[in-house]
Parts: sequence; structure tokens; C-alpha cells
Amino acid sequence: MSTVLLCGGTGLIGKRLTQLLIERNHQVIILTRNQSLISSDNNQNPTYAHWDPSIHLIDLSAIQKADHIINLSGANLAAKRWTAKRKHIISESRKQAGELLVSTLKENPNQVETVINASAIGWYGSDAVHHGMATPFTEDMPPGADFIATVCRLWEESIDPITLLNKRLVKIRTGLVLSAEGGLLHELMKPARLGLATFFGNGKQMQSWIHIDDLCRIYIHALENQSLHGTYNAVAPKPVENKMLVTAVAQKMKGSFYITAYVPFFLLKWILGEMSKELIKSTTVDCTKIHSTGFKFIFPSLESALNDLL
Repeated sequence: MSTVLLCGGTGLIGKRLTQLLIERNHQVIILTRNQSLISSDNNQNPTYAHWDPSIHLIDLSAIQKADHIINLSGANLAAKRWTAKRKHIISESRKQAGELLVSTLKENPNQVETVINASAIGWYGSDAVHHGMATPFTEDMPPGADFIATVCRLWEESIDPITLLNKRLVKIRTGLVLSAEGGLLHELMKPARLGLATFFGNGKQMQSWIHIDDLCRIYIHALENQSLHGTYNAVAPKPVENKMLVTAVAQKMKGSFYITAYVPFFLLKWILGEMSKELIKSTTVDCTKIHSTGFKFIFPSLESALNDLL
């Protein structure tokens, strides 16, 4: 149907998205820093091309073949402790990728119609609670003030000039992605195998999640529907408390043969440093906007998601 240039295609989300794009007859070119993946066989799907945003390097032939670009690029948030150096890498890896795409499309002939850029619900910061209730975050709300919110703001600002080039821009603010292959769920499965359901802090923080297949389907929905533009939250309709998520995983894996345990914040902070704040942050996010475009979730409830993944 079209050629999709996928930045960040070798990560957890990128691998699954590549599979689903190919199933829908799209040709996929994955931009990667790993030159060993690049082959001279152009008949493969996907194919690979080289880029390195940190030194402003990109394969122009890949850009010129592309009809659409999906940018998932960015250093893994949870891979290492958040030292000052690591926080700089997290922020710059996203900012540099966006800036490189903008400048490359501005300075070189291309046929790119659409750019879809990843972002995260970390944009919003923590829930504001009034009378015991949190008002769900919608796409028109301003960014928060913490580190991740600042990263998301810079991330989105780096790609915003695409609209000045007469390209359609869609930004996807992603919630906690559930996949049995990696990410949060994969980490929760480890203690669950031992019969433990371990809550973070008091376990009452709201977590806005999404099944990896629904997330990838949102990207494809945005790609194939020209009416979509602007920002969309990619979260399932029913956020849950952390203790509900953790307990549901343990029940799915062990039935009634598990015990619950709280991991106090001071211990999380000692182990993870500043990153620990993200585990106890409550973020209730609304998905009405993407739903109003005709998108239908395959896994709207936590039960349906875990039934599929576990």
C-alpha cells in the first residue's frame, strides 16, 4: 500500500508494529544505528537503513522512498538509573531524532505525506485530585513540571515544525504498554511466578495502560486515516489502580496461590533513585478523542488484555 519509514523499529513496540504493518501490505524501512542489520537485498520486508541522530546522520535514500514516517525513537527510560548524564541522554535522544527528521525533510526532496511521532502520557504529570476524584487528562491540557513531562514537551516541540512543511502530523501520547515480551508486565510477571503480588507504595496510584496490539493499531489507524491530525492519548478506556494491576497478574498466573506485599517508597527510592517517583505517580488519562475517530479497542479491559497476554 505504501512505504513506511520506521524510526525505533528494533524496540519492543517497533517490532510488533513492523509485523502488523507488513500484514497490512505496507513496505517497511527501519532506520537503525546498528549497521550490521543493513543488507543489500532490497526485496526483503522489512529493510534497514542507517541513521544516527546524535551526529545528524541519516540515509537520504530511505527518506526519499518513504510515503509516511513513524518515529518511536528514544533512549529506554527504565534501562538505567537516572543520573544527570542518563537524564540528558533520555531527553536528547528524543529531541535530536525529531530535529533531524524536520531538517532532513525541509532540506531534501521527498514525498512524505505523514509523520506520526511517539510521545507519552508523562506529558501530564500527576493527577490533580479534587474532592477525592481525579479529573482525567485530555489532550488539550498543558504539560506538567516534572522531568518526564519536560522530556515529553521537548520531544513534541522538536517535531512540531513538520506542520510548516505541509505534512500531516500526528502525536501519540502512550500509556503503560502491556506486553508479555517486555516492559512493565514482563517485570510484574517475575515476582508473580514466585507467588508474590508486589504493590508500589500504597498501590492506590492510577495507571493508564494499553495492550501493545491496540497501541500498534492506533499507529496504523492514524497512518491510514487522513482525517487524523494533532495529538491523541493511547490508553485503554479503563485505568486501574496499581494494586489491581499487580493482583490481576498474580491471579492470572497463580490462581489463589499468591501473597500480597507492599514495596514502600523509601525502598523504591533507595533502589531506583529519582525513577521511583514514576512508579508511584497517579495518572488518569482519557481516550475519548481517539475513540471518537472510529478506533475500536480489541482489549478495552484489563481482564481482556491479560487473558490474551498471559
